[in-house]
Amino acid sequence: MTKGKQTPTSLALGCIHVITGDGKGKTTSALGLALRAAGHDLKTLMIQFMKKGWDYGELRAVKFFPNIQIIQYGTPDFVNKSNPLPIDFQEAQAALAHFKKELSNNWDIIILDEINVALDYHLISEQEVLDLLERKPKNLEVILTGRYASQAIIDLADYYTTIQSVKHPYQNNINARKGVEF
Repeated sequence: MTKGKQTPTSLALGCIHVITGDGKGKTTSALGLALRAAGHDLKTLMIQFMKKGWDYGELRAVKFFPNIQIIQYGTPDFVNKSNPLPIDFQEAQAALAHFKKELSNNWDIIILDEINVALDYHLISEQEVLDLLERKPKNLEVILTGRYASQAIIDLADYYTTIQSVKHPYQNNINARKGVEF
């Protein structure tokens, strides 16, 4: 190593981040961290819960970043919290199983996008998620996004960020816009 110049190393990683709240930008914030990490040759996997089948801009953008991979689970339909379908449970559990499998691979960062919502909807077991986070490799950075983060998840986190909506175009009947909201 050159004196005065540090080289990136995944050994300095290992924290748990929670990005939650009712505001826009939770996934975008996590992707910003992935972009920063890619600039230091770190590898990021994003597992998206409840987001399969939509043409999200991030899916197109990561094609330009070989160090960032996104895997989607869910259906193109919104999940009915009071009456989720069997496929909603199956997809969320498959996403969690994918996370479990990837824990032994050489990722520097794993983003569990919308996992807080999947937990709040009881599509997956909170205790299983907590156990996996407790057993994660010490050098793996994990980011959990989505509204409704539970107190147990927040308590386990090293970083806890709440994104609060103060004003949003939806309030003026402006629909989601390509490149801004998706």
